[in-house]
Amino acid sequence: MAGNKTFTMIKPDAVKAGHIGNILQQINLAGFRIAAMKLTQLSPQKAGEFYAIHRERPFYQELVAFMSSGPIVAAILEKDNAVEDFRKLIGATDPSKAEPGTIRARFAKSVGENAVHGSDSDENAHVESTFHFAATEMF
Repeated sequence: MAGNKTFTMIKPDAVKAGHIGNILQQINLAGFRIAAMKLTQLSPQKAGEFYAIHRERPFYQELVAFMSSGPIVAAILEKDNAVEDFRKLIGATDPSKAEPGTIRARFAKSVGENAVHGSDSDENAHVESTFHFAATEMF
C-alpha cells in the first residue's frame, strides 16, 4: 500500500531564482499538505551524507558542491499516494523531457540544476524526512 508522506527539497538553483512561492503554490494546488518545512543550507558534509548513495558515481562531488552552494527549502508533504503523485508533479530529471506543466518543466535549468528533489520510495521518504526534521518539527 502506498504511503501518504513524501520528502522534497527546493534546490539552490530554484531558491536563488526566486521560485519558492510558485513551486509551493503548485504543490498546494496538487492537493499536498505541508507537514514540515524549513529554509536551511546544507554544509558540504551534510549534502555528502544525504547523497551518500551516489558516492561512487562520477557526478557525486559536483552534486555535493551544488547542493551546499546556497539555501534550500526542505519539506515533508502529505497526500494519499504521496511519493508517486509527487514524482508525477515534479516531472523527469531532465527538464527537456519533463511533461509540460510539471515543476521541472517550468523551473529547472538542466539535469544538474533541476529545481526540486522528490523521494523515490516510501522508505526513502521516511529516511530523507528524518534526516532533515526532528519529530517535534513534523506536524
